[in-house]
Amino acid sequence: MAGGDADVSVAGDSVQTPLRLVRDVTRLSSAGFGGAFKKDCTDLSRRVALLAHLLEEIRDFKGDFGKFAHSDAQASSSSASSCLSDLTVAIQAAKRLLSAAGNFDSKISPDVSAKKIAFQFQCVTWKLEKALGNLAYDQFDISEEVQEQVDLVRAQLRRATERHGGPLSSMILSRALSQPLDNEIDLQPLNRRVMVSLHIENIGNIDHEVKLKVAPLPKGNGLQVHSVNQICHESETSRNWSASSKVCQQRDVDAGGELKTANNHLEENNKPNSPVIPNDFLCPISLELMRDPVIVATGQTYERSYIQRWIDCGNTTCPKTQQKLENLTLTPNYVLRSLITQWCAKHNIEQSMTVMNGRIKKSDGSFRDVTGDMAAIEALVRKLSSQSLEERRAAVSEIRSLSKRSTDNRILIAEAGAITLLVNLLTADDGLTQENAVTSILNLSIYENNKGLVMLANAIPSIVQVLRAGSMEARENAAATLFSLSLIDENKIIIGASGAIQALVELLETGSTRGKKDAATALFNLCIYQGNKGRAVRAGIITALLKMLTDSSNCMVDEALTILSVLSSHQEAKIAIVKASTIPVLIDLLRTGLPRNKENAAAILLSLCKRDTEKLACISRLGAVIPLSELAKGGTERAKRKATSLLEHLRKLQQP
Repeated sequence: MAGGDADVSVAGDSVQTPLRLVRDVTRLSSAGFGGAFKKDCTDLSRRVALLAHLLEEIRDFKGDFGKFAHSDAQASSSSASSCLSDLTVAIQAAKRLLSAAGNFDSKISPDVSAKKIAFQFQCVTWKLEKALGNLAYDQFDISEEVQEQVDLVRAQLRRATERHGGPLSSMILSRALSQPLDNEIDLQPLNRRVMVSLHIENIGNIDHEVKLKVAPLPKGNGLQVHSVNQICHESETSRNWSASSKVCQQRDVDAGGELKTANNHLEENNKPNSPVIPNDFLCPISLELMRDPVIVATGQTYERSYIQRWIDCGNTTCPKTQQKLENLTLTPNYVLRSLITQWCAKHNIEQSMTVMNGRIKKSDGSFRDVTGDMAAIEALVRKLSSQSLEERRAAVSEIRSLSKRSTDNRILIAEAGAITLLVNLLTADDGLTQENAVTSILNLSIYENNKGLVMLANAIPSIVQVLRAGSMEARENAAATLFSLSLIDENKIIIGASGAIQALVELLETGSTRGKKDAATALFNLCIYQGNKGRAVRAGIITALLKMLTDSSNCMVDEALTILSVLSSHQEAKIAIVKASTIPVLIDLLRTGLPRNKENAAAILLSLCKRDTEKLACISRLGAVIPLSELAKGGTERAKRKATSLLEHLRKLQQP
């Protein structure tokens, strides 16, 4: 066998195990998580799932596999295997942890504490980040898109490590991850149809009294357009790019202006540091920020759901002091709840709304009984899988209506398990059912926590299919759904790789006015991720945008310019923009456009022409100097900066 073929074989063999583990994690996550660690499990499983693209490129690599590790050119394939082995161990540990924590319930496994599970999350996230950091991507010919994807995952893992308690020593880490699995527990998870064998790691010989400093993860990581751009439209009420967290009520808000606002805020919202939660705000059991703090007989305060589980397991002592509880009364700690609410508002941290014991938290911190609503919604959700077409059609129509009305309904519908059933209905032959299903998913995704559930239900391929072949209203709402989901950075990668960009460009070219605006919104947000810019260019977006710029109705000039301003930083896009003869159109907009149009036109020209003498000479010949000079004097602040910078480049060009 030739040396190159041998290397490919070594790479392929070494990658098969971690690739299989990643697929196992994907299957595990598709069944859904519950319990106290639902969010942690969801986040970890999605990050592991994103590694599939990396491992596939490693598997298909045809170069010298010996260079896979950070070492000199003489590195052997054994060092490469060792490097990959570290990643395999980390993914294996992640799979075991997800199995254990996915539906953790102290009633079923009273010997396993929440602290142990939390400590394992700390170990696994730290190990994964370190293992990914040891791979030599440049030597392994990893594509730019996958490299960016891995960088995003690493950044998220670093923040997750800090959230779970910060870096670990190698000794503690190796001890935690090397313990044998000696407790295998069969659980009946909530809302699952199959039994899952869960493995609980025995880490009893590790000091679990190490204090874990927990800090909240920001709502997004990396580029955080969604921190400013909370999606605020339901299909029936509004279509806009909001720059605030409030629900917009006008459907005709100027989209281009909002896009510009979001783009301007990218840098200021890209802050990696998260505030450290005061210790008094953390539940002693879960070590998480308390939402419904209650006082027990000893005077200690706990999160209601955790202390209730402790008591339900038959415990009659205070977990923190070990004193016997004289009574089992749980008294709401209103003062502390108010302080936590104020702290969250000050640090722009959304207080998660979840259903607890048939109650849901209201915006003022109090709770509302939703037992009756839950029963009605659960009955409605069951009808989504009815054998009767009419019954299914009526149920999905009602869910669409309910999901439009309130955040509480969105939470309750998702809690009832509707999302997976709605995703199944996206492929229904009945057009009305399909249309109502995609609109229901759009409405549900407005609530931040539901975005992850939609992604875990593998909804993207079906949404893209609706985008391609559904009715015009279904296509519009499919595009709006992709925008909503893309507010989470890692979703931009998954959506971009799904074929959605090509379908969105087609809607941008041939859709209704509303459909074109929805497509533009989604494309703008997806193209914030560098890897999607090339996909958009190859899908023909530049030609579509140029038509929008020259359309006599001028109804989408703002949107076209805003998307071009995002694309113009990408080399492939620059070439395509110039080749499409866009520069004369941009210069004309400098003369005749609205202030916002002039601003974006100047920004695009600067990105295309700076340090490029040929293009600078071109815009000079086309008469750009006069409108640029006028803009430098009387434009918006951003327009002045862009015009002044471009004029400076032109002056340097004329100097001998």
